[in-house]
Amino acid sequence: MATPVALTIAGSDSGGGAGIQADLKTFSALGVYGASAITAVTAQNTCAVTAIHAIPVEIVTEQIRAVLSDIDVQAIKIGMLATAGIIEAVAGAIKGFGGAVVLDPVMVAKSGDILLQQEAISALRKHLVPRATLITPNLPEAAQLLGCAEARTDAEVPAQGKALIARGAAAVLMKGGHGAGETCRDHLITASGDKVFEAPRLATRNTHGTGCSLSSAIAAELAKGADLQSAVLRAHQWLHQAIAAADRLQIGKGHGPVHHFHAVWP
Repeated sequence: MATPVALTIAGSDSGGGAGIQADLKTFSALGVYGASAITAVTAQNTCAVTAIHAIPVEIVTEQIRAVLSDIDVQAIKIGMLATAGIIEAVAGAIKGFGGAVVLDPVMVAKSGDILLQQEAISALRKHLVPRATLITPNLPEAAQLLGCAEARTDAEVPAQGKALIARGAAAVLMKGGHGAGETCRDHLITASGDKVFEAPRLATRNTHGTGCSLSSAIAAELAKGADLQSAVLRAHQWLHQAIAAADRLQIGKGHGPVHHFHAVWP
């Protein structure tokens, strides 16, 4: 039986809660072998991002080529890309890839620090949004991609997802973590409709890396052969449990990480 493999293309979080580190933890927790291509190195902890060093585009390209030329990858998760040059390099490097691609359009860290240059947003729209099997924006990121105000009502959220479909996205998961109310709602928007995934909103400050972890969990489930709706459902349930268990960890002084291995160790 073939080993399911997922590749993450993203930035490194020195604090271990988000980025490449969160992706690889998620893959492992869900029984998927993880490979990686690092796009940027951040000096980061639970409180702030204090420095960012973008990896040269040729090195990003060679990392991806090295993995795809040797390892049978079923799914790719794309996270922090930092610059327009890196976005274009990633798009070129995965051009012949036939598996699922999950794009998390990372723009701002949990601490509020900017992770994507403003001029790179148009490159993201042009080169990767139409290439992805699924994009997973939170509400501020969806607004940035559309160049409009952030969705504020239950009707505006799926409407913005449909607007992203109209602009070339194959499928959109509008994440509700930035929304209000006691229930968190994620909307999976496809050409055939809107599927809503609900969970009680949990009272914890330990939510660092939730977006990275959700998108990598979806990629992991797709790598194991799940269809898109099933992959989103399983990832949504797993992340809810990881957030519920987050306070069992005592990591840092700010927004701590979710508990990726909540089913394995206390």
